Amino acid sequence: MIGRIAGTLIEKNPPQIMIDCQGVGYEIDVPMSTFYNLPAIGEKVALLTHLAIREDAHVLFGFGTAEERTTFKQLIKISGVGARTALSILSGMSVADLSQAITLQEAGRLTRVPGIGKKTAERLLLELKGKLGADLGSAGVAAAAGDHSSDILNALLALGYSDKEALAALKLVPAGSGVSDGIKAALKALSKS
Repeated sequence: MIGRIAGTLIEKNPPQIMIDCQGVGYEIDVPMSTFYNLPAIGEKVALLTHLAIREDAHVLFGFGTAEERTTFKQLIKISGVGARTALSILSGMSVADLSQAITLQEAGRLTRVPGIGKKTAERLLLELKGKLGADLGSAGVAAAAGDHSSDILNALLALGYSDKEALAALKLVPAGSGVSDGIKAALKALSKS
């Protein structure tokens, strides 16, 4: 198994790159989150990798962080979710956003990713619940605001606040707050920032 590649970046054709590692060029498929953080062509680069062996090909996938690679491995374990779909999910949303969507059971956020329909989104929520949402990203902090965190978050998003602003405000909501008290506390926190 190839777990890490380090070498010189010689080609960038999204979503595929090529890294020269002591004279051997490795073609690696990467999510766009990793692609955007790559250095310029000719620079040194190191990526964590996952090698997928199929009947017709050996495909190498590269990731900028261990969190991305772990999430990719969780995604491809799900029936009906292949490596291309997993790459699409990681390209369409960050690991923290995916984790939050799973924790709060929000299928609508997953269906915004190209290639993810309602049934696939629901399967992802079901299969990843407890595996991804609780472990990764800021979603665990959002869940600490109580059972009403999803309602509070949705209210803030409906009022026009960004995901980042709404999550930051949700962190400041006292644990166990009701929906209306939580929204008031979040709005108060947002007005101070």
